[in-house]
Amino acid sequence: MLNFGRARPQQRSSRPMSLGGMDYADPKRKNGFVGKILLAAALTALCIIMLKQSPSFNTPSLFAVHDPRVTHVLVTGGAGYIGSHAALRLLKDSYRVTIVDNLSRGNLGAVKVLQALFPEPGRLQFIYADLGDAKSVNKIFSENAFDAVMHFAAVAYVGESTLDPLKYYHNITSNTLVVLESMAAHGVKTLIYSSTCATYGEPEKMPITEVTPQAPINPYGKAKKMAEDIILDFAKNSDMAIMILRYFNVIGSDPDGRLGEAPRPELREHGRISGACFDAARGIIPGLKVKGTDYSTPDGTCVRDYIDVTDLVDAHVKALEKAMPSKVGIYNVGTGKGRSVKEFVEACKKATGVNIKVDYLERRPGDYAEVYSDPSKINRELNWTAKYTNLQESLKTAWRWQKLHRDGYGSPLVMSS
Repeated sequence: MLNFGRARPQQRSSRPMSLGGMDYADPKRKNGFVGKILLAAALTALCIIMLKQSPSFNTPSLFAVHDPRVTHVLVTGGAGYIGSHAALRLLKDSYRVTIVDNLSRGNLGAVKVLQALFPEPGRLQFIYADLGDAKSVNKIFSENAFDAVMHFAAVAYVGESTLDPLKYYHNITSNTLVVLESMAAHGVKTLIYSSTCATYGEPEKMPITEVTPQAPINPYGKAKKMAEDIILDFAKNSDMAIMILRYFNVIGSDPDGRLGEAPRPELREHGRISGACFDAARGIIPGLKVKGTDYSTPDGTCVRDYIDVTDLVDAHVKALEKAMPSKVGIYNVGTGKGRSVKEFVEACKKATGVNIKVDYLERRPGDYAEVYSDPSKINRELNWTAKYTNLQESLKTAWRWQKLHRDGYGSPLVMSS
C-alpha cells in the first residue's frame, strides 16, 4: 500500500557537494573562514601602523647613531672613583656618555648621582657588563655609536696584585685587549688609556719622565705595561688616535660635593692611603697603619706624587681634545712634587681635625721608595697644569664628602633600578 503522507524533510548534509567528480565547499562556511582571515589581516595592519607611529619604533636610540654635533664617549669603569669623576666632567662639557661597569669595584650610587644631574635623553646611559666577556663587549659596540673610549676599568691595588696576580693580568691586560679588538672591529678611532706610574717601577733617577725606562716591580704595574705594549703594537698599523696617561697617586673629590671615593669595605686594607686616613678619622678603624719606615727617603717613609682627581680628569679631557689620527701620545700626569707618607698623614690630621693614631709597620710587598713626576711634556703639548696642588685642601674637600656619606653611596641592593 502506498503511503501518501507528507514526507519528512531530510537534514542538510554538511559534506561538500559533488558535481561531476569535483568537490565544492559550502559557500557559507567558506565566506566565514575568509572573513576571519580578513579580520586578522586588518588587525595586524592596524598594529603595524600604530607601531610605526610610535616614536620608539621609528627613532633609534640617540646612543646608537653618530651625531656630528656631539662626541659619544664610552667610559669603562665609569662607576668607579676616577671613572665617575671623568664622566661628570664629560657630561658638564656636553659630551654624550655611556658607562660600562660590572660594579665589582664601582658604585651604582655614583651612576645614580650622574643620572639625576643629567636626566635629559641622550646624555647618559649605564650598561652593566663585564669587559672580560668578549661577546657582551662586542654587542655593546654593535648597538652603540661610540666616537671615543676612555678606558679606566681595572683593579688597582698594588698589595692585592702581589696576592692575586692572575686577577690583575686578566682584569687589566686581557680586558684591554677585548676593548681594543671591539674598537677595531667597529671603527672606533680614539682611545684614552688610563695607565699608571707603576709601569716605571723604582727608577734610579727622579723625577720620572716619559722616557724613563719601564721596569715594573709588582703585578699591577706589569699588567698595565703589558696592556700598553699591546696598544702600542696595534698602533703601528692603525690610524687610531691614542693617548696613554700614566698618573700617580690620586686624591680628592668633586669640589661641589657630588661625588667622592667609596671603596669596598673588604678592600680597605689594600686601598689608597687617603681612604685609610678618613676611615681612621671617622673611627671605622682604630688607627692608620703606615707600612715601611726604612726607605731611602728624608723621613724613611715612601714619597709619592699626589694628584687631585679633578686635575686628573681635566688631563683626560685635554688628551681627548688633542688626540690625532695615527698618533700616539704618552704623558705623565702629576704635580711634579713628591710628598712623604708622614707628610700626608700630618696633612690629613689637619684636614679632618682628628689626631689620628698611627702604627708604623714593616714594608708592604711590591712598594717602592720614591716616585714623582716631571709633568713638563703634558704642560707643553696639552697645555695642562695641575691646579689643585695644596695637599691639605684636596684632603679637606674629600673629607667634606666623607662626612656627609658615612655609608658611601649606599648599598646598590637597596637602591631602585
